Amino acid sequence: MLETILMQVFNGISLSSILLLAALGLAVTFGLMGVINMAHGEFIMIGAYTAYVVQNAFLGMSESAFGFYVPIALLLSFVVAAAFGLVLERLVICHLYARAEDSLLVTWGVSLVLQQMARSIFGSPNVGVAVPSYMEGSLVIGGVALPYTRIWILAIALLCLAGVWALMFRTRWGRNIRAVMQNREMAASLGVNTRLVDAATFSIGSGLAGLAGCTLTWIGLVGPSLGQNYIVNAFMTVVVGGAGSILGTIFGAAFIGIGQSAFEFLTDASVGQVLIFLCIIVLLQFKPKGLFETSTRSLED
Repeated sequence: MLETILMQVFNGISLSSILLLAALGLAVTFGLMGVINMAHGEFIMIGAYTAYVVQNAFLGMSESAFGFYVPIALLLSFVVAAAFGLVLERLVICHLYARAEDSLLVTWGVSLVLQQMARSIFGSPNVGVAVPSYMEGSLVIGGVALPYTRIWILAIALLCLAGVWALMFRTRWGRNIRAVMQNREMAASLGVNTRLVDAATFSIGSGLAGLAGCTLTWIGLVGPSLGQNYIVNAFMTVVVGGAGSILGTIFGAAFIGIGQSAFEFLTDASVGQVLIFLCIIVLLQFKPKGLFETSTRSLED
């Protein structure tokens, strides 16, 4: 019984780490710009397909050489998704600030375009990505088998979290981001290039989504609709935690991941998802701005 409980706890933490990776970039961009980016899931897909392409380039090599594709795929997944995000922000998103409804519709259209592009390039069938030998198998602790792929995802999620925290709270750039988030007009009057901050922040958020997509290839298949499987939970993670709050994103991911795993264990997968969404609805009745509300100011206050 204890082993079963420990396994479910690990499953919940594992799901939380996946949600954290998927929602981390969304939390920053949504909190900073107020843009409802329905194409965020497609940046996850772009990162996954980037990992697939990199893996194909390493096929046929020796096992020791093949293992090097993982760090290269992680780096390129971030870079490629960030580049797509930068182009999208410069061409589309920059015209949609403070227009939440318009941004929702436009980015939803962009997501459909990106999905169709993926189908045209890679085809509709899902494809798989092989993992190197050092990521196969499980770590057995006290009779509980912990898959190495899930442990790697958890470790990468923690590294990304540490990197975002260091960027936001230990660099001048992060100070500019937080200044724009709290009071855009005042930050601009003090010399902060808000347009540059918007573009770079959206690009970084997109890159983090691509990184999430790369890690998802280790536990499932890659397809044009991959991002759609995570976009709703990613938004729920941000909303529960509080838009723009990194700490809130952590708690939101833990709340949904561990809660959903527990409900699925007690019932089944479908009922478990319904129950966790009901819990979110109840929570938002009492905390409509999330667990950790980010304070903002405007010149009109």
